[in-house]
Amino acid sequence: MLTGKTIMISGASSGIGAAAARLFARRGAQVVLMARKQEPLRRLVDELTADGARALAVAGDVTSSADVRHAVAETVRCFGGLDAAFNNAGWGTAGFAVHEVPDAMYDHIMDVNVRGVWNCLRQQIPVMLEQGRGGAIVNTSSTAGQFATGAVAPYVAAKHAVLGLTKAAAADYGSKGIRVNALVVGSTRTPLMKAAMQFMPSEDAAHARAVQRRLALPEEVAEAAAWLCSDLASFVTGAAVAVDGGVGAI
Repeated sequence: MLTGKTIMISGASSGIGAAAARLFARRGAQVVLMARKQEPLRRLVDELTADGARALAVAGDVTSSADVRHAVAETVRCFGGLDAAFNNAGWGTAGFAVHEVPDAMYDHIMDVNVRGVWNCLRQQIPVMLEQGRGGAIVNTSSTAGQFATGAVAPYVAAKHAVLGLTKAAAADYGSKGIRVNALVVGSTRTPLMKAAMQFMPSEDAAHARAVQRRLALPEEVAEAAAWLCSDLASFVTGAAVAVDGGVGAI
């Protein structure tokens, strides 16, 4: 599905991002992994290269335009271009009503989820335009991008904004062959979800609205991202693709 493609993945040190790195590599992609923590990235790259994949770790923070610029430049330097990107880095929590959210928490959530996607789009798209062969970008949103889920209000607002950025970028660059889509992800068994569940009465509360009555596995979300990054999704752009266990069906 992804043979010969070079794909950049942010938030790649754990959870959905790490699952995507493994899956994309198995499907034939060269992967560039970006996250703040160098050591988990190094271990993951060692794992992938031991299995015969081509992988590069670039430590950096998506909230920093300079860090993202460096990661994209390293991608081009090492692999000669950029075919697709999975902008997956995000952060959120629960347990705070609107008036209880500290300024620092609001700033961090908006920076990681919105500015992070913004920074990635601004650095990835020029490379794809210069190459002249199009590309595919997938941004991680959430069911919180469509309704209040119980996560803190800034996270709900941020994931709505990710859908807006996705649609705007799809409209701007569709004529250039660059497809931009978002995943509307339901509750998924990740370290971030584990931390958020401390504010819930039980794990069941995390997936109470889902038809399938369970948490997603990170690999299930990664499968959807792989499809959107591939040529199999050639007529899909500007979409909010639900990977939510049926939350949107009710």
